[in-house]
Amino acid sequence: MPHSSHFPAQHEHVFLGRDHDRHERRTWFVVGLTAVTMVVEIVAGTVFGSMALVADGWHMSTHAAALGIAAFAYRFARQHAHDRRFSFGTGKLGDLAAFASALLLMFIALAVAWESALRLYSPIAIDFTQATVVAVLGLLVNLASAWLLSGGHDHHHGHSHGGSGGHHGHHHHDHGGHHHHAHGGGHGADTNLRAAYMHVVADAFTSILAIAALLGGRFYGWVWLDPVIGIVGACVIAHWSIGLLRASGAVLLDTVPDEALAERIGERLAAEGVEITDLHLWQVGPGHRSAIVSVVTGQPRPPADYKALLTDLPTLSHVTVEVNVRPAAA
Repeated sequence: MPHSSHFPAQHEHVFLGRDHDRHERRTWFVVGLTAVTMVVEIVAGTVFGSMALVADGWHMSTHAAALGIAAFAYRFARQHAHDRRFSFGTGKLGDLAAFASALLLMFIALAVAWESALRLYSPIAIDFTQATVVAVLGLLVNLASAWLLSGGHDHHHGHSHGGSGGHHGHHHHDHGGHHHHAHGGGHGADTNLRAAYMHVVADAFTSILAIAALLGGRFYGWVWLDPVIGIVGACVIAHWSIGLLRASGAVLLDTVPDEALAERIGERLAAEGVEITDLHLWQVGPGHRSAIVSVVTGQPRPPADYKALLTDLPTLSHVTVEVNVRPAAA
């Protein structure tokens, strides 16, 4: 994007998570694994006349779509990380993808609950042996996918994110000097990865419940167990979906991500004898928080002096300080 002659050169706002590239690679691999399994099940079910295989194949397609959303979000965020149309970078794109995935997960839960309720009142004949094989196959695929995605849940501290953590200073209408300070992206959860992980875990969970129900029906004749467990599983998945909606929605709405961090910022500045008139703290990417602080004082100092007080606070990657002079008493 070309520079405007009306604005000075700006530093970059790259607030991607520490393991962004690795998470992207793993997610694409899981998308491929899920898609291959989906195709195999649909083709095999069609050739051998197994509706259980066909149904599970189309069920896998919904998860492949959700995982694809997560993978494309990683790619788009990386490719547009330096695009200045995004005022605070593309770090929150993963939360947008997670919100969409959570909605899809909720839809899946409702569909499973509805289908289970229909089968509870109108039971259908089940080929327990064939259905169990399908459920075990789905479980193995999802356990492998969960293992791949869980490999990205590491916790690191104090890394650099490529000089993206700019600290701005405003003194009245004058800009203070810029300097960059980076903090660990490992302090914040990658909601996009969590959404992808939740999809495969939810599918693995339903596979386990299905296996238990099928075994109960096969050996004890409990045909009703399959739809009942389906409803229970749908309720659990819906609960997980609501939690993911809340977590991703909170980031998208710029809610305060860390009350303790906000308090520490206020305490450090107040200790310098200034009055804090405005303080905003929000998340701009996994493990990256941004803050805007306005202070009033009778003895103003350069904005850089106040910013220096906050340089060691974890996850605080982007700070703007505005210094205003308190009017002299008449």
